[in-house]
Amino acid sequence: MKIVFAGTPAFAVPAFRAVHAAFGVAAVLTQPDKPQGRKHVPTPSPVKQAALGCGVPVLQPARLRDDLSALKAVGADLMVTCAYGQILTKETLGLFPLGVWNVHASLLPKYRGAAPVAAAIAAGERETGVTIMKTDVGLDTGDIFLSAALPIEERDTCGTLTEKLSEAGAALIVKALHAIAAGDVTLVKQGEGTLCRKVSRTQVDFSRPAREVSALVRSLSPAPLAYAAAGNVTLGLYMAEEVPFDGTQKAGTVVAFSPKAGLVVACGEGAVRLSEVQPAGGKRMADTAYANGGKLKEGDCFDQPLL
Repeated sequence: MKIVFAGTPAFAVPAFRAVHAAFGVAAVLTQPDKPQGRKHVPTPSPVKQAALGCGVPVLQPARLRDDLSALKAVGADLMVTCAYGQILTKETLGLFPLGVWNVHASLLPKYRGAAPVAAAIAAGERETGVTIMKTDVGLDTGDIFLSAALPIEERDTCGTLTEKLSEAGAALIVKALHAIAAGDVTLVKQGEGTLCRKVSRTQVDFSRPAREVSALVRSLSPAPLAYAAAGNVTLGLYMAEEVPFDGTQKAGTVVAFSPKAGLVVACGEGAVRLSEVQPAGGKRMADTAYANGGKLKEGDCFDQPLL
């Protein structure tokens, strides 16, 4: 069974390594090198770096749909996709007699689209998972083959949960490929789905309940980050957690700020401790460390975003 692997970010690297170890990968399809840093140095994707380290040929078309010749020349039976980053056309799907199989970081049909891990955390889900889907021309609408559930822990961020799902997806795609090779495949049609869009840097609205504020912060950590602003102080937020609170202060008010208590802010319901922060122009740190020299005081109030 000759396999092409299509993927780009670090999330896809464990799946690539697992597939290559179990079956061998004939070629890798990944996004073109992207300029990074102040000098805009072209930098290969994590999947390309992993492929080159294994001696696997790499294909990097800017727009795959415009030129399928190199991919067609591989003559593969099957393609595995994992966060590749380009929509596949019907013509592309037709190149692979055994199909194109996608590793998706949610329990489909929930959270189709660009940011399924962030969406699950922001929605307050207690469980998510990975799905192996037979790709069609829709956006994550193909038939479901296998899925595996994982709990979302209280302190999970998008970063920590993505790492867990990455490893789970690697194990599941190998299981799926063994079944496909044996002809043991039963597919299930998806029901009505939930579409999630790409996330962006977001100002926290402390008028929301504390559980929602905590979920938002964790869903955007470590990037693109939620933030809060009070006067001339702007903080990027890496971690927020609900804390007991029976006060009556206005939402957004700093109700505690000390090296012992950390940074606690009143919400529409309850309060949150902003336990990992990054001052503008500064480094990421614990709130207790920030309290040693931070430019806040109890009674300060974080502005609410404009609607």
